Amino acid sequence: MTIDLTVSDEVRALAPGFTHVVIEARGLVNGPSTDATAALLDDAARRLAARLGGRAPHEDPHMAAWRAAYTAFGAKPSRTRNSAEALARRALADGGLPRINALVDLYNAVSVAHLIPVGGEDLDLIKGGMRLVRATGDEDFVTAAAGERTVEHPDAGEIVWCDDEGVTCRRWNWRQGPRTRLTEESVNAIFLLEGMGPDAGLEAAGAELAELLEKVSPGAQVAVG
Repeated sequence: MTIDLTVSDEVRALAPGFTHVVIEARGLVNGPSTDATAALLDDAARRLAARLGGRAPHEDPHMAAWRAAYTAFGAKPSRTRNSAEALARRALADGGLPRINALVDLYNAVSVAHLIPVGGEDLDLIKGGMRLVRATGDEDFVTAAAGERTVEHPDAGEIVWCDDEGVTCRRWNWRQGPRTRLTEESVNAIFLLEGMGPDAGLEAAGAELAELLEKVSPGAQVAVG
């Protein structure tokens, strides 16, 4: 791994069961969603439905553990759902999962199929290392509202991912900022797979995502750590 990624002691104290897998990929080829990535998303929704067996996503033990972690830092998990629960709800709804671009489709499919939060960031847009911390409330989170650039600030104590320039994702993995997101021009990326507890299934999910990345981008350098 060439990027420095750290989890603060404060976060580990609040959620001692937190685990993560990092995939760093260079030389990727991205582009618009394809029939193949759309098929992966549809298959992920079927895998999710089979896993849940009629239950709601938040009734899955892994999602329950994430809800407890969100509650611990002051978020309301029924209002600000972790990314996996939010995607799962969309996957089971009539509209299904959104098609964004090829790389985002891949990690969204893995997130839904395994019911774990997965995020992707453009390595070339990350400033310095990435840190998971409890916010002071003074950090900048650059986003957009009504098509205009705007700067928000996290709540004090909120868990956020950040780099040297500011927050890249609010409320752990609830809302990613546009500054570092993967676009069709992205060629180097870091993917974060996050879990709560030893049975989250991160290793299997990481292996599946790495295999998919190598399939859509032959010749890419993909490292799992």
